Amino acid sequence: MQRFSRERQVFFFEEYIPTDHHLAYLEYHPFAGTEVIAIRPRVPHWWNEAQREGALKDLLDTLLRLQGGAKPIFWFYSPMMFGFAKHVEAAAVVYDCMDELANFRFAPPGLKGLEAELIERADVVFTGGESLYAAKRDRHDNIHAFPSSVDVAHFAQAREGLAPAGDLAALPGPRLGFYGVIDERIDLALLEEVAKSRPDWSLVMVGPLAKISAEDLPRVSNLHFVGQRDYADLPAYLAGWDVALMPFAINEATRFISPTKTPEYLAAGIPVVSTAITDVVATYGGLDAVRIAATPAEFIAACEAALALEPDAWRPAVDEKLAAMSWNRTFDQMSRLVNEAMCAERPVIRLPAMRSSRRRSAYDVVIVGAGFAGSVLAERLAADGGQRVLLCDRRNHVAGNAYDKHDAVGILVHQYGPHIFHTNSDAIVSYLSRFTAWRPYEHRVLAAVDGKTVPMPINRTTLNSLYGLDLKCESEVEAFLRSRAEPVEHLRTSKDVVIGQVGTELYRTFFEGYTRKQWGLDPSQLDKAVTSRIPTRFNDDDRYFLDTFQAMPLHGYTAMFENMLDHDNIDLALGTDYADLRQERLAPRVIYTGPIDEYFGHRFGALPYRSLAFRHETLDQRRFQPVAVVNYPDESVPYTRITEYKHLTGQVHRQTSISYEFPQADGDPYYPIPRAENAALYKQYAALAEAHPEVSFVGRLGTYRYYNMDQVVGQALAHYRRMSVPADATVGS
Repeated sequence: MQRFSRERQVFFFEEYIPTDHHLAYLEYHPFAGTEVIAIRPRVPHWWNEAQREGALKDLLDTLLRLQGGAKPIFWFYSPMMFGFAKHVEAAAVVYDCMDELANFRFAPPGLKGLEAELIERADVVFTGGESLYAAKRDRHDNIHAFPSSVDVAHFAQAREGLAPAGDLAALPGPRLGFYGVIDERIDLALLEEVAKSRPDWSLVMVGPLAKISAEDLPRVSNLHFVGQRDYADLPAYLAGWDVALMPFAINEATRFISPTKTPEYLAAGIPVVSTAITDVVATYGGLDAVRIAATPAEFIAACEAALALEPDAWRPAVDEKLAAMSWNRTFDQMSRLVNEAMCAERPVIRLPAMRSSRRRSAYDVVIVGAGFAGSVLAERLAADGGQRVLLCDRRNHVAGNAYDKHDAVGILVHQYGPHIFHTNSDAIVSYLSRFTAWRPYEHRVLAAVDGKTVPMPINRTTLNSLYGLDLKCESEVEAFLRSRAEPVEHLRTSKDVVIGQVGTELYRTFFEGYTRKQWGLDPSQLDKAVTSRIPTRFNDDDRYFLDTFQAMPLHGYTAMFENMLDHDNIDLALGTDYADLRQERLAPRVIYTGPIDEYFGHRFGALPYRSLAFRHETLDQRRFQPVAVVNYPDESVPYTRITEYKHLTGQVHRQTSISYEFPQADGDPYYPIPRAENAALYKQYAALAEAHPEVSFVGRLGTYRYYNMDQVVGQALAHYRRMSVPADATVGS
């Protein structure tokens, strides 16, 4: 707050203090040497909760009026303050969530509800550690972890010959100490056991009691509770300790803590012994100076090992780590995020609109379809081959089904459902990177089953949640799935594949209803390729794809396509059906990425496709669901999945946009239906295509195969390498 006060007036609105006065009022307390002012509300002690909340609201309004009515930045450390401040129009709302306060003893009953409101209202959320971030990241679109920083110079005084605190002089060594609030988070039984087991050690506990009384403290002669001390005095206590302790109980109150004292102890040059707090283990567990223990015996052994450490052996690694944990660095990052939050919304990036066709008298190639296959070939032929290209599409935009656009509120949505880019091909990434920067993104999917949302593909978490199990390792998961599997001798259909892997119950739970909705057919009627794409995992890896490269185009797919097609040799005819151009004989070569059966007038009958319909909605909330896609396998639910696009794009916005996906028989062709009779029908069209060498059929629809986006790009690049345009080629029919 002191650093922020250099740029802004900072008021620290404290918790109310009961008073004997008959009216509520504010006390105004400047902090010497800073621009931070403490505001301490005084409220009659006999008032009820409604009266107190009303008074605090009025006192806050009075303070804001005295400041001239400018919109404040509200920075909340506790949701309880939000109750009387939510009515104020703020320039930005920051929720600095340092602990999971609802897990603490005597937490107010309304705290969770207020926190939900605060998170919904907040423009930016900070968490005090990585585990707390992991627990809340799905609840906000602009949330950032800030593990503890440290004032190294302040605590390093303990290394530099500072005289130990006076009340330590009478205590024999070695001395092991802790400072901080002493409440239900401290494992008093552990302390008592350590003190009794090692009467030659002096254990010193510095800090106030909270939610426990002096009567709750263990009575051991070498365990000393000395009370609260000023921040300025802490280095003197550290100077008199040989080991710093973090004897936290492992309970709900400590589940998400990231103790600030860890780097402070280390900055003082003191080795640390801690119980297995998640963030401590994850952040500091690799340092020799930090020992982790669970039982009293392990804790004692860890303290003995810490006492035996030579400072010169471990301090260099500690100092290297602390160098990246300064408050100045944290302030700079937080300040940037707060300044961004003060802007109403991030600006929408608009690229120049693509030009329409100038309809030159002749082209070298006409390409039908401006999706991946057509656009990649257009770019290669124009930029690398020097050919004149006319690219047409019956839709009025490029990018095909990958087309994205900003909706009415400025959220980038995928018009035709979610498109997640992933590949194992460095060559494809290198090619597309000419036209876009990338936003790292790993896709995760949940399935809504039996009133729960569980990871999909099926993994250990899925099974433990669904069946109330405690499978602990990959071998146990593998054994469980093997016990459920019902081997099928001849794998012919999708049903055979799934039942053979996971058995009938999981097949019905996750696959049967979803597949019937998606394809309009029972899995027993579909080729085995449909579900062979869906893996199961024996571990907790919940990523939907395992490819080496997973990312989203930074500014969206449409922007990437526009960059790809921005070449003088390319003309666009958007909103134009190739049927209207076909008789103009515009080029000797045609590349057709539309449905192959349509090109030939459905001569042998229509190839079956599955189509999709979408219902797009914008909601007045920041988050709708914890991941981008939630599947709904239940056949009674009319849609197959819901997509929330901000997960994909990383946008920060007060609202969110989603889409419901409804498979259907009619409409634009999306998915070739994989059945043997359909493959046979396609072969008739493929044979017919061989009689027309002037036309190339490329892409999903042109080859009647389901390809991922990277596979289409790879196919198009390979086709370009193979193709040639003979000088005596005939005009396309």
